[in-house]
Amino acid sequence: MTTALERLLRYVKIDTQSDLHSTSSPTTEKQKDLGRLLVAELHDLGLNDAELDAHGYVYATLAATTDRDVPVICWCAHMDTSPEAPGAGVQPIVHREYDGGVIRLPHEGIVLDPAEHPDLRDQVGSAIVTADGRTLLGADNKAGIAEIMAAVEWLVAHPEVAHGTIKILFTPDEEVGRGTAHIDLARLGAEFAYTVDGERRGTLEDETFSADGAVLTFTGVNTHPGFAKDKMANALKGAGALLARLEHDWSPEGTAGTDGFVHPYEVKGSVESTQIHFIMRSFRTPDLDVYADRLRSLATEVCAARPGLNFTLEVREQYRSMKEILDRHPEVAEHAETAMLRAGLTPERGRIRGGTDGSQLSFMGLPTVNIFAGEHAFHSRYEWVSEADMEYAVHTLIELAQVWAESSNP
Repeated sequence: MTTALERLLRYVKIDTQSDLHSTSSPTTEKQKDLGRLLVAELHDLGLNDAELDAHGYVYATLAATTDRDVPVICWCAHMDTSPEAPGAGVQPIVHREYDGGVIRLPHEGIVLDPAEHPDLRDQVGSAIVTADGRTLLGADNKAGIAEIMAAVEWLVAHPEVAHGTIKILFTPDEEVGRGTAHIDLARLGAEFAYTVDGERRGTLEDETFSADGAVLTFTGVNTHPGFAKDKMANALKGAGALLARLEHDWSPEGTAGTDGFVHPYEVKGSVESTQIHFIMRSFRTPDLDVYADRLRSLATEVCAARPGLNFTLEVREQYRSMKEILDRHPEVAEHAETAMLRAGLTPERGRIRGGTDGSQLSFMGLPTVNIFAGEHAFHSRYEWVSEADMEYAVHTLIELAQVWAESSNP
């Protein structure tokens, strides 16, 4: 059988970086290169309905091996990699029998130090996979894909193991927030789902941030700078004044744990009109309205001090915490915890300081929990994953299939 590690080493060499600024679906056609390979591999495993659709989604079905009335579950991972670091020409390196020390990559002076990556301390004796320092690795989320594929292969080879119908879903464009934009849930036909896109072994998440996006536009008055006294209202300076008023403890770099934040990530404009693009995040959904009101208050102060300057604030809902849905279906997380215990792990339930496809899927009617894939140092040249964690993830998925069957009515 092909191990998850062997699959990962094959998948990461395919450039699947998504593009935030593209309006197509998928945002990059190269994501379909991996999709086509996965469809071929699924066909080889006997999942003959495997198909890549026009939007870059891969659908497949692992048939049930029991007559029990088992809910249909879905295993989901995303094919794209983050645009935040170079993603083309990935050259994976396997560091065999890791000794617990510093790992030095051959390019760009990249060093993985357990002092900065403490989860490495749990990996002594395992193989650690990195890129060579010039690119990200792409374990986010190709490790999840490799683990799902390895679990499918094992279950196909062991038809004596009872499990219900399992739907396989590989999505494009998760990293740019469009991973669920064109999912056909009727075609998928699942009742509950698991994204395999988490970090440390044994972790699962049933809670995410709630999220809004906001665009604050300052509109000023432009005129010839030589004759601008008491006439010009500079929108760029208004934006600068607003940004200077944002408190450190209201920012991503000043928050942790259950704290929310407001994050300006792009400024563009001129004297006459300048836009500031924000993301707003909190584990408490009502906080998002408070954050928007605070931005309005700050912008009002800025404009009051600069005659002729005005502003508008547009707020758009992005996603809501999946916990609001998953609290109604506690068995989804509980079955994952049971599977992890049976795989020899101590489950650790937590929350994500971000979002996943599971956030949107849950509100679309498919309650979805996120489980670990072993990914670390996401979106960077420091990204790594261990062979041991990948094998634990495969084992967890295999146990998870059986837990659902055993807990269902005969």
